[in-house]
Amino acid sequence: MNNFIYNIPVKVYFGENQLQHLSEELAKFGKRVLLTYGGGSIKRTGLYDAVVAEVKKAGMELFELSGIEPNPRIDSVRRGAQMCKEHHIDVLLAVGGGSTIDATKFMAAGAKVDHDPWDFFNEKWAPITEALPIISVLTLSATGSEMDAGGVISNPETNDKLGRVESPILLPKVSFLDPTVTYTVSAYQTACGAADMLSHIFEVYFNMDEDLYMLDCFMEGMMKTIIKYAPIAIKEPENYEARANLMWTSSWAINGFINGGKRKAWSCHPMEHEVSAYYDITHGLGLAIITPRWMEFCLSEKTVSKYVQFGVNVFGIDANQPAMDIAKQAIEKVKEFLFTTLGLKSTFTELGIGDEHIRTMARKACKDSVLPGFVPLNKEDIEVIFRNCL
Repeated sequence: MNNFIYNIPVKVYFGENQLQHLSEELAKFGKRVLLTYGGGSIKRTGLYDAVVAEVKKAGMELFELSGIEPNPRIDSVRRGAQMCKEHHIDVLLAVGGGSTIDATKFMAAGAKVDHDPWDFFNEKWAPITEALPIISVLTLSATGSEMDAGGVISNPETNDKLGRVESPILLPKVSFLDPTVTYTVSAYQTACGAADMLSHIFEVYFNMDEDLYMLDCFMEGMMKTIIKYAPIAIKEPENYEARANLMWTSSWAINGFINGGKRKAWSCHPMEHEVSAYYDITHGLGLAIITPRWMEFCLSEKTVSKYVQFGVNVFGIDANQPAMDIAKQAIEKVKEFLFTTLGLKSTFTELGIGDEHIRTMARKACKDSVLPGFVPLNKEDIEVIFRNCL
């Protein structure tokens, strides 16, 4: 196995009523705070008022940027970075899901440079060497942005959706995770969040590298947690146990711990980013549609052992069967969970997506080369996977 470094210096307040500590944490970083959020649901739920009260308790001057999109756009990042400069912001407070937190990370970095924040993502790949501090208040269990060091930003002008990781510069200093805040999350968004979490784990788990046994066990436990508690959260939105398990799993699915010494690149996320860049679909839904087709494409005599391990340990499939049979049953179990249990749409066609951009999306997903994931994929391979999603 490979050596690795693990360092996630994010202070987490987990549980009900932990927001009462927000004022003391904010006050550590200065006097001026930029509050960022999305479409206004935090005002309907009362979270906005609670956050503002904490800002006032800290004696800080409050500035606001709302309207951050579900697939956050570079224009929102630009506006936030400019506000930070104009108002001499000391700390950013992101209240929302992964989209809000992702956008806020690059506002924090953009506030420290003179160039366009899109230069962090385009061919210039401008370095990120400094950023304003960020505090997050999570409202949706999905992306894990509250405890990871990167983010994904869209540019509608170029039909690009690109990610970047810069550890530890973009890590939130403090994150507040109160499962009760997610009680009002819709069944659809809960399902999409579960699919996103599951994909984060799959991207690491499906890997033929030899690594720590305990990490595979940890990932299998998280997958079983999602499979158990996502349906409960959908049926019983105010079930604290279900919401708490999903919220903590979302953080640990992508904070780097499960990576260990694995070095393989991800596959489904780069493919989905191209789809949502062109069609602006919900990220978790795109992953739900792509992931089983990717699993089918990657299955071979060379990779089958990983599917067997997954099927037996996560879904309890009888191990006394031919390996390929177990693997195919495991894929069907994934489909059943995503499309029947969670009720997500199962094809691009149902979303109004045709084959008009498939070649372009496939080429961009692998950057005209090879996507070096679990199974290396060239643009022709990715085209096949996309067409199997129609």
